[in-house]
Amino acid sequence: MPEGHVSRVRALYRRILLLHRALPPDLKALGDQYVKDEFRRHKTVGSDDAQRFLQEWEVYAAVLWQQTNENRQNSTEKVCFGAALPEEKLNDFRDEQIGQLQELMQEATKPNRQFSMTESRKP
Repeated sequence: MPEGHVSRVRALYRRILLLHRALPPDLKALGDQYVKDEFRRHKTVGSDDAQRFLQEWEVYAAVLWQQTNENRQNSTEKVCFGAALPEEKLNDFRDEQIGQLQELMQEATKPNRQFSMTESRKP
């Protein structure tokens, strides 16, 4: 990753891991591992790829921050994280990315999960 992006990357990485603390424990573990793998995988990308990578993860962090705040305010309702992926965005993915997305979906929807993504909050 280009030198100019390094401090921005570190700050974003730390911010995402902090935001993951609001997730149910099994989703936190899954999310943390995925983030670590993706940031490691993109360490050596060029400037254009680094810029796109950072933009996408900054959007993710902003959405997660917003959903965390909404979940705190709606403590009587079910906790909800995530967003629908539009088909046109899915069409932009490479085969490798589609494979990663399928693996992530399978892991996140395993029947033996300890917690539900729509688990009710305790008062």
